[in-house]
Amino acid sequence: MRANLLRSVSHDIRTPLTSIVGSTSAVLENPGLSDREQRELLENAREEAQWLIRVVENLLSITRMGDAQDRIAKEPEPAEEVLGAAAQKFRRRFPQVNVTVSAPEELLMVPMDPILMEQVLANLLENAAVHGRAANIALLLEAEETFARVTVRDDGSGIPKGDLDSLFDGRLKSRRPPDGDGKRNMGLGLSVCRAIVLAHGGSISAKNLPRGAEFSFRLPMAIQEAAT
Repeated sequence: MRANLLRSVSHDIRTPLTSIVGSTSAVLENPGLSDREQRELLENAREEAQWLIRVVENLLSITRMGDAQDRIAKEPEPAEEVLGAAAQKFRRRFPQVNVTVSAPEELLMVPMDPILMEQVLANLLENAAVHGRAANIALLLEAEETFARVTVRDDGSGIPKGDLDSLFDGRLKSRRPPDGDGKRNMGLGLSVCRAIVLAHGGSISAKNLPRGAEFSFRLPMAIQEAAT
């Protein structure tokens, strides 16, 4: 799985790197450019760089995870704190998007690698903001018997029906304007989410809502030993 994911982004990484070099070279080598032209080129370079950072973070998560479930060092973590940390980081990157976090009063302890789980949440939140163009996102935590369910619900544009069956396979491309190059691989982040959740013994799914979309995953909770 890890090898397939790495191969799927080799071309996608080269494309934004070429764009960054082209934009910055144009600014440096053409002193006659207007302020507006320079700003557009620099904003394009920044956008490409930010996307590359997310790709690198996903690739690092794949490397950290390895190929086998038993390689993940899982310790019981308070799930609400992991959600809160992910939401806080997201708000710094997307201050224009309203994010709310809801959790039960009881503390849900979930065996996990918190760094990998934050990556799952970061990918789902960014997917809602960038590809779904959501203005509001609800991050929900709830207990379901021996599982903890985490839901990311947004009010964005939803998931095209034709994409629902291929969301998590790493091949899905985002919708781009007619003059765009189609390089944004939203499927990479979602396939990383699936790999991480499965390696934790959980499951992940997605569906459309009357307005927006909902991504949800379940993780086994730490089972308290019965008192003797």
